[in-house]
Amino acid sequence: MTTRHQIDDRTVATEQSEPSKPKPGRRTLMLGLATAGFAINFWAWALLSPLGPLFKDSLGLSAFQQALLVAVPVVVGSLGRIPVGALTDRFGGRAMFPAISLITIVPVLFLGLVGHGSLAALLVGGFFLGLGGTAFAVGVPFVNAWFPPQRRGLAIGIFGAGMGGTAISALTTVRLVGSGGVATPFIVTAVVLAVYAVVAALLLRDAPDRTVPTESVTRRLLDTVRLPVASQASLLYAVAFGGYVAFSVYLPAYLKTAYGLTQADAANRMAGFVLLAVLMRPVGGWLSDRVGPVRVLTVAFGVVTAGATVQAFTPALIPLGTIAFLSMAAALGAGSGAVFALVALLAPATKVGSVTGVVGAAGGLGGFVPPLVMGTLYGAFDSYALGLAALAVVAAGTLAFTVTVVQRSLRSEELMTKL
Repeated sequence: MTTRHQIDDRTVATEQSEPSKPKPGRRTLMLGLATAGFAINFWAWALLSPLGPLFKDSLGLSAFQQALLVAVPVVVGSLGRIPVGALTDRFGGRAMFPAISLITIVPVLFLGLVGHGSLAALLVGGFFLGLGGTAFAVGVPFVNAWFPPQRRGLAIGIFGAGMGGTAISALTTVRLVGSGGVATPFIVTAVVLAVYAVVAALLLRDAPDRTVPTESVTRRLLDTVRLPVASQASLLYAVAFGGYVAFSVYLPAYLKTAYGLTQADAANRMAGFVLLAVLMRPVGGWLSDRVGPVRVLTVAFGVVTAGATVQAFTPALIPLGTIAFLSMAAALGAGSGAVFALVALLAPATKVGSVTGVVGAAGGLGGFVPPLVMGTLYGAFDSYALGLAALAVVAAGTLAFTVTVVQRSLRSEELMTKL
């Protein structure tokens, strides 16, 4: 007589072995295409950040208005991940990656051709530009389905390196404006998005054993928010990825104001911050596969706490300020990779996209609030110290949450798996 326990064991074994059936070269190609799509859409998503100081000067924006301008795409891209993640569970990355890329072209061209002449138009264009940020919720379930559990941390970490699209924006946007005018970087990005959409439509394939949920999107979202992993990973990602996003969109303004750097120099330093965080994201996933995501997150939040504390005193940029920022970049990147290694371990296979959408939204929202807080505090006190001190306190609290609540959840899941 077959017991339920035996059926469950066979189901788990099947789920873990089937993703290894596709040839490694096919998996690598799918991972590469997904990572490229994430990077290109993030490039579009971050177009306004490097131009924040330019628009501040040309339109006479206040510090708060400049912060709002660069934060609007972040919040829209974050909240949009919730439905996009659920839709990806249903329709797959093969359909969703080209769709998101094509839709994002519309606000990119609007901003480049007609929408950069007023704050109101910039905010409208920035609102819809946020759609590019939802590509993250497409890629995680897509990649997750292609790889076996023991390799998902590294695979999703490599995909997460696509957040380096913000570095592409930082390195190219100001230069393209200088060489061809404000419209140039937007037109170039629109062309790249169109090319990628065509390539993705031709080459992307969903994993052959991808589980397609039968419930409605609303039902799945309601079930998802009740999962402990959704709320716990959301908090972790709000601090890890949210911190990264906050620095990537606000660092040029901070460096220009606090240290008197030129716009180009500030953008280059922000690109260095982003690049290091990008490189550390797959490292965080790889380490999570080996030592566990909780240990990686513990170290990461400890480093952020220390780095933010040091930077709150606005030390000399070289060397102490640079060391503080680069340490936080490495920690935030590794921590972001570790969060989704945790999701891959704890989320049900049919809800990975939905969980990713919720967690991704929390991460983006975590990046929306700090620039507004920093701009408001600077306007009130002429100092960024309080904002950085608040980051240190939040990181310390998240560290405590990781070693208590998250650690207990992971141990409970491991115990259930063994039973």
